[in-house]
Amino acid sequence: MSEQHPFGAPVTFQVEGRPYEAHYGDGLLETLRKYGYEVPSLCHHEAVSPYGACRLCLVEVVDKRGRRKITTSCNFPVQPGIDVRLDTPDVVRHRRVVLELLLAMAPRSPELQALAAEHGVTTGRLEPDETAEDCILCGLCERVCREVVGANAIAMSARGTAKKMTTPYDAENPACIACGACVYVCPTKCIGLEEADGQRTIVRWGRTLPLAVCEQTGRAFTPRFLLEHYAQELGGLDEKVFRKAPPYR
Repeated sequence: MSEQHPFGAPVTFQVEGRPYEAHYGDGLLETLRKYGYEVPSLCHHEAVSPYGACRLCLVEVVDKRGRRKITTSCNFPVQPGIDVRLDTPDVVRHRRVVLELLLAMAPRSPELQALAAEHGVTTGRLEPDETAEDCILCGLCERVCREVVGANAIAMSARGTAKKMTTPYDAENPACIACGACVYVCPTKCIGLEEADGQRTIVRWGRTLPLAVCEQTGRAFTPRFLLEHYAQELGGLDEKVFRKAPPYR
């Protein structure tokens, strides 16, 4: 009879043969990083659910029976008795192929170029798409907009080579509060935020909103619509708290 472990129970697993402790079901990628292991990733952020889109966080997992498989570590749960191998020849080879694919999708991204160079990839076998917008379809912007901000302003559209991250009907979406969270988490910096003449524009989504002015400093600090959104979401707060920039509240 196999040993049963309830979700969240303490378990022991191995990394390159060394024993470590974690909780059953913990995300493997975050657990590895907690113990100081460097595993590359472009689509993972601890604030949102794992997605496994970029495929860079590949590791080899050997189970109790000696069965091996290469898997993304961001959405793989820690399990008792597994042995995780980080840089086997197969893992390195698969990761380099993934980097070549990503470079073809985002050939102008300095962040991606630097990461690829760290792993010995400077050119790819694929012709770069010079018309690409440097989006690698990692889904981070959509997840942070939906799961953290709660605006649900963007989504993945279409399939195959036409697949892209966009707003409904490729038009300015009134649900966008121009908070900039999508800009902050984008690993290739392809979304863009501009502020000028008292307005903030999220470039990729074509969303422009007027900025509120801090009544203490007289400086613009965030979109008015964003403040109205959170005043409604949080409820019960004195409306005056939103008249000042955070350091002066």
